[in-house]
Amino acid sequence: MAAEVTVQSGPDGVVRVTLRHTGRLNAMSRAMWRELRSVFESVQRSADARCVLIEGDGEAFCAGGDISEYPDFRFDAAALRGFHEDDVWGGLNAMLACDVPIVAHIAGACMGAGVEIASCCDVRIAAARARFGAPIARLGFPMAPREAQLVAGAVGEVTARQMLLEAATFTAPEMLARGFLSRVAPDELAAAEALGSAQRIAALAPQAARLNKQTLRALKVPPALAGQAQPAIESIVNGPADPYAYASSAEHREGITAFLEKRQPVF
Repeated sequence: MAAEVTVQSGPDGVVRVTLRHTGRLNAMSRAMWRELRSVFESVQRSADARCVLIEGDGEAFCAGGDISEYPDFRFDAAALRGFHEDDVWGGLNAMLACDVPIVAHIAGACMGAGVEIASCCDVRIAAARARFGAPIARLGFPMAPREAQLVAGAVGEVTARQMLLEAATFTAPEMLARGFLSRVAPDELAAAEALGSAQRIAALAPQAARLNKQTLRALKVPPALAGQAQPAIESIVNGPADPYAYASSAEHREGITAFLEKRQPVF
């Protein structure tokens, strides 16, 4: 089955990035995270890219991570750290560091990794049927520290706590009301609405857009807190208590095994 991140550049300056994992609702494989990083590093270097439109193939945006791969690396702390700090964060950080505006077209499932990817976008347009969440508590593991910081900053602390602690999921209108989405469109119009947004951005001054993104990135942390948030997250990621030490725990193994065996986990 196809598992890839594809890129197509148009003459209008819109770069279309598609998450594609056939049969798995575009769940992110390790290779796809690496491809995501490569794509956005390439977009950042491009003089022709004016806006990125990122979407999922078919009926979903991204249903999360490819859990079928997890037994290969998640039960070893060093391998788990490498996955989150290198593969996942490498892809997400490349999106965050990209000065080219990013529009997300979100249809269907936007779960876990999908919420993380959407959190890196500037404009988020969802189909009315889209659903959002990060129900990884059912799989017996937490969200990695950097990813949790990213998601909480985008969806809001209240919503992040519900997603991570209750395994709550939300509709597109609910996420619009909570400030995560820019717009919600009828299912049949969402793709055109997202493309239209990307084309409008691409028709404007590209240098101004890149400078605006740089300014907005710098302003995201209030001056009074500048220098505190990053050291705090670094102390979690690289502190004496390894946040990936749970890798070999029975709870972690049970959550993933139960999912793969299509049964309820017993925690």
